[in-house]
Amino acid sequence: MGDSDHLHEEHFDVLTKTGEKTGFSKPRGAVHRDGDYHRAVHVWIFAESTQQLLLQRRADCKDSWPGLWDISSAGHVSAGDSSLISARRELQEELGLTLPNDAFELLFVFLQQSVTNNGSFINNEFDDVYLVTTVSPIPLEAFVLQESEVSAVKYISIEEYKQALAKEDPNYVPYSLEGQYGQLFDIISKRYNCNVEAKSLDLQKKLNRYAPISLTAELTGLTKEDMEALVLLIQAARLMDDIFHHQVWFANPSLKEWLKGRVGNSHFDKLKWSYYSVNKSPWSCLDENEAFLTTADSSIRLLPESTKPIPGWNGIEYKAAFPIQKPPGANFYPPDMDKMEFELWAKGVSGDEKRNADGFFSVIKRHSDLDLDLHSNNVKNPPTNDLYSIPYSQEYSGILAKAAELLHKAGDLTSSPSLKRFLHSKADAFLSNDYYESDIAWMELDSKVDVTLGPYETYEDVLFGYKATFEAFIGVRDDKATAQVKLFGDHLQILEQNLPLDTIYKSSEVIAAPIRVVNLVYNSGDVKGPQTVAFNLPNDERIVKDRGTSMVLLKNVSEAKFKLILQPIADVCIIKEQRELVDFDSFFTHTICHECCHGIGPHTITLPHGQKSTVRLELQELHSALEEAKADIVGLWALKFLVDKDVLPKSLVKSAYVSYLAGCFRSVRFGLKEAHGKGLALQFNWLFEKGAFVLHPDETFSVDFNKIEDAVESLSRVILTTQGKGDKKAAQQLLTKYCVMTQPLKVALNKLEMVQVPVDIIPEFPILDKLLQEN
Repeated sequence: MGDSDHLHEEHFDVLTKTGEKTGFSKPRGAVHRDGDYHRAVHVWIFAESTQQLLLQRRADCKDSWPGLWDISSAGHVSAGDSSLISARRELQEELGLTLPNDAFELLFVFLQQSVTNNGSFINNEFDDVYLVTTVSPIPLEAFVLQESEVSAVKYISIEEYKQALAKEDPNYVPYSLEGQYGQLFDIISKRYNCNVEAKSLDLQKKLNRYAPISLTAELTGLTKEDMEALVLLIQAARLMDDIFHHQVWFANPSLKEWLKGRVGNSHFDKLKWSYYSVNKSPWSCLDENEAFLTTADSSIRLLPESTKPIPGWNGIEYKAAFPIQKPPGANFYPPDMDKMEFELWAKGVSGDEKRNADGFFSVIKRHSDLDLDLHSNNVKNPPTNDLYSIPYSQEYSGILAKAAELLHKAGDLTSSPSLKRFLHSKADAFLSNDYYESDIAWMELDSKVDVTLGPYETYEDVLFGYKATFEAFIGVRDDKATAQVKLFGDHLQILEQNLPLDTIYKSSEVIAAPIRVVNLVYNSGDVKGPQTVAFNLPNDERIVKDRGTSMVLLKNVSEAKFKLILQPIADVCIIKEQRELVDFDSFFTHTICHECCHGIGPHTITLPHGQKSTVRLELQELHSALEEAKADIVGLWALKFLVDKDVLPKSLVKSAYVSYLAGCFRSVRFGLKEAHGKGLALQFNWLFEKGAFVLHPDETFSVDFNKIEDAVESLSRVILTTQGKGDKKAAQQLLTKYCVMTQPLKVALNKLEMVQVPVDIIPEFPILDKLLQEN
């Protein structure tokens, strides 16, 4: 398969030992002569209703395994091609099947290594193993076979095929069931032999980690016009949800509609929808993004023209696939793109394409996906620039146009000049893809109705941390609380100048940050899993440099989390003598300091050779976790600094430290693949190592007030210096050493599991229903 003679010898991309592209390609013969790492694809077609795999019989003219039954389809990935494109092409060429990207589920990758022909043929091949799941078997007469590759096809049951391989039946190409390829059969077996009752109990247990809570806000201070605008804003916010579902994974929207439409079928289907709604994807936020659904749970799609037409047959019905492992690049990049491919492409582009490559507001796609020529093998002239960028304003144009219309209408209604300016500028940004002016308008928002809406956070882009997800927070400002926290924003420059950091890395132009305390009315978009209590925006380094940042604190969310989660954690995990020190004021004050400290410290930096860059671009996928750790630990340092300057009362100090300790256990429960969880694991383990946190024989914890201050300052210095240097290697070493589930953390988490303290909340918005009914 893929080894027939060509007029011109096929070229392969040479890969690193970890499977990434090097940027070089070589002829096939030279690759196998030199033992270079390269890539191939294996595609298995599985019929769900009969539990059968499709096999092809290799043509008798083949050099290897002639006339034997083998994988549904397979072949090498030619130079310049991608894995997924190759998988699609092999199916079309060998079997006459034309299938879209969402039919292919990447199950696993394994390295096949062998030496044959007296050492002259060295095979170091990364095999990407894909599964295509059809509802029923495809009629055999629908296949169009490539005679030079395939002589016949047949379906065979999983068990019969396993038995043939186990007894080394000479009619089948041998595969070891004990080796890596045994995963294929294990995955399918586990997927279709699950106990529905046990799986329902597991989903219910996962759901029980979240405490439902009704969030309320006082609306009596709003004008009639603002109430009408609020309804339009909630409608626009719902559209952010539609975009976010698409940003997570390209088949995610169809999965959402499929699960929602089946809620009434059974209790199990209701549980699947409920837990999907919490995570907004088939991957569980609190379980290191482990999949809690499989492609077997996914939507069914019909392709009437994917094969040769057969009278009386409507076409292929297949399951829209999603991978077992959550894609690190979400839907911002091609699913089979690696970091090396992106970086090689990004180095070769300029102008707008260069800015879009690592910018916040674009997606990266393949030309070959846009117009796949399934009959071309790209051997003579492999594409060198398969990647290209598309701005969000084009990628999500239909949804953004609707959202822009709603924002313009709301802007016309409101009597607040600053809200009017923000809504109109944000509507314009949705269509132009230029968010600078709307972000400035957001920072200057001074309105009873508080709105944060658009693409902001980059946590979903685990590959690089470049791309922003859409989100919305609609709330009502708490004027009294907002006035009380103004002092924090006014002290940012003083905090910057006194940071535990060498002066060379400090900024002399930190701007006072506006802080708004808000009671949440509705949120949507990237608000999956654990709920945020505050945010500091924008993340655009140009604005941070020119204008600073602005903070929004969600007071009713903070109150709910303290009451339902932090206080019960303290009752279980904090030593009795310090338990009473945990209070809401210290918890909320540290939250404020956390958000303030996002706005100070290194952002735009100068590299050793003089080049200007940003911390985000240099630390890439490590940036989010380290930035969250920085905001937390420097926030704790800042709180103590403000107490020493008599800005805050001295009574806060001990309460803040103990509340922070309880908060460590709260955030680590989010998992070590989530930025906040990673950041807290780093902090806790550092402080425990320094003796600032103490584990007692009764498995409770306390703060050593004699050691905590120095430990906080030392970690603050290490993180800030790493950011100031843009030192990715140092960041990796720090996270690798300290971002682990140590025994003390396990002790605390096990205790919390035993008494079933909620991990987080599921907000419910009764005001929302009332507003929509009235309007």
